[in-house]
Amino acid sequence: MTVTDAGASAPAMPAPQAAASAVPAIRFVGDTGAYWRLLIRGEALLAVTLGIYRFWFTTDMRRFLWSNTEIAGETMEYTGTPYELLIGFLIALAVLVPIYIGFALAALSLGAVGQIISTLSFPLLFFLGQFAVYRARRYRLTRTIYRGVRCHQGGAASLYAVYAVFWGALIVLTLGLAYPFAQSRLERFKMRHTYYGNLQGRFEGSGLRLFARGLLMWLLVMGPLAFAVGYSAVTVEWDKVAAAAAKAADRTKFFEQIGTAFPKVYTAIVLLISAVIISAILATLLYPVFQAMVLRWWIGGLRLGTLTVRSHLRTGPIYRSYLRFIGYGLVLSIVAAILGGMAVFTAAQVLGAMKLTAASGVLNAMIGIVSYVTIMLGYSAIYQGTVKLTFWRAGMETIALEGIAVLDGVKAEGAPSSALGEGLADALNMGGF
Repeated sequence: MTVTDAGASAPAMPAPQAAASAVPAIRFVGDTGAYWRLLIRGEALLAVTLGIYRFWFTTDMRRFLWSNTEIAGETMEYTGTPYELLIGFLIALAVLVPIYIGFALAALSLGAVGQIISTLSFPLLFFLGQFAVYRARRYRLTRTIYRGVRCHQGGAASLYAVYAVFWGALIVLTLGLAYPFAQSRLERFKMRHTYYGNLQGRFEGSGLRLFARGLLMWLLVMGPLAFAVGYSAVTVEWDKVAAAAAKAADRTKFFEQIGTAFPKVYTAIVLLISAVIISAILATLLYPVFQAMVLRWWIGGLRLGTLTVRSHLRTGPIYRSYLRFIGYGLVLSIVAAILGGMAVFTAAQVLGAMKLTAASGVLNAMIGIVSYVTIMLGYSAIYQGTVKLTFWRAGMETIALEGIAVLDGVKAEGAPSSALGEGLADALNMGGF
């Protein structure tokens, strides 16, 4: 309020900054119904074409999301084509098929050496997967245009894959405790080589901060398991149990009566089973919270020149999206079970009347396959329309941008890259948006 010369009060005019802040810097203007129709049509065509349509389906989804996301009043543009994805996938198959055949032949014909080679296939395929993830990101960035300026990415995909393998091993060895630091380092590598035109990106998210935020969740999930393992290791003399089992004439009777000789064994087993169940339940309940926390941390660490990104993402929308996915999934399962049962019953009646009972097994198998494919594709559509869309919408609309004027002076640089990385990621089932 301001005071006039006559002593009366009058409302103050809003400051330009306040008026500008009333409009979100990023908005998602896409129609949810249109996206659901796109998903249903795409999943149906996936079934009809035995999966070949997925290159067109992926392109349609990206175009919808990109073109309906406004940044400072202007939308993004996705210029990738399904033919690029298809060709990249075929080239990737030409690379991967000989590798798979080589590992299979080594395992079958080289004995112990072949088993060792087969074991080494896992880190090699993980390395190739991370290589593909980085190259696929490069492809998507070079197909993303805003204000007529292309995004692009440099850096060696092989070096990124080496880092990813190293950090992946640390995550396994530390039972997940290294995850925040791995994410921080890998995101720094990616953003250091990310550009919008001539504007270089960087990542300032702190791995230690993410670790501190997620430590309580890690303790809640891993605590019951650690307690059960510790109890069984301290209270049960497993070496004596193994020795007694080796000397027993009848192993079956020994294990049936093991509680008499070693009364704490049953307690340890029950405790371990209970701990696994409790940890699984807690992990399921906390997973949406963890996802929201990581997404908020990741968005808040993004920088592009002097442009600073902040995130005000809340956990509620993410949690509700998972609940909707579970609810819609249950409805789909019930409907599919009812329709499948009706189809089996009808087929049995018709074939019985025609005295073709021998064909009932084949028909039931076909009904089972169709039901399974329908349910899986239905789950995929529901997941994309609930969880994935919520992540995109909520993630974008809760962003605050500081220093957006730096985008006005960007000069166009970069060129489209090959879709081989995208195809390799798809072949290794490591693709994404």
